[in-house]
Amino acid sequence: MKNLKSMLIIAFLAVPATILLTGSHAGKEAKAARIARGKYLVSFGGCNDCHTPLKLTEKGPQPDSSRMLSGHPENTKLPPPELKPGPWFAATAGMTAWAGPWGITYAANLTPDTNTGLGIWTETMFIKAMRTGKHMGSGRDILPPMPWQNLSQLTDQDLRSIYAYLRTVPPVVNHVPDPVAADGKGNFE
Repeated sequence: MKNLKSMLIIAFLAVPATILLTGSHAGKEAKAARIARGKYLVSFGGCNDCHTPLKLTEKGPQPDSSRMLSGHPENTKLPPPELKPGPWFAATAGMTAWAGPWGITYAANLTPDTNTGLGIWTETMFIKAMRTGKHMGSGRDILPPMPWQNLSQLTDQDLRSIYAYLRTVPPVVNHVPDPVAADGKGNFE
């Protein structure tokens, strides 16, 4: 009878432990799947095209993987653009800075660096920013050429996946310059 009682106790304890371990494993698989989906969406969406600086190689300009998604390099100083009024815009050779009638836009640091990237952003802030076109979900306008209008059409699940993936890339300390306003006449303030 003592053995039966011991076996029942062990069985009683083993079932919840098995459920916990299985649930934990399923949670890890779901998180990995979400991150993989986010990586796919970031790649498909071309986020690296503007948010990853280029470096010159023997094969021409290539994305600098050591600065992946870190935005416009803070130490790259640009001359003031000279654009005539009209339907024009210009981009730097590195594709991280753009100038047009709206002003000058610098590609943001999307890495999880706390001080210069998205490190302090919550998932809710990220989704709201992509839905409203407002920095941090309620700040200044997100400026061209950032296609936030296209991203706003993604499902909440896809935006959560992008956010989850961005949290996994190596943080890069890179303080991107603030946007520069234009007066609509080709002058940048």
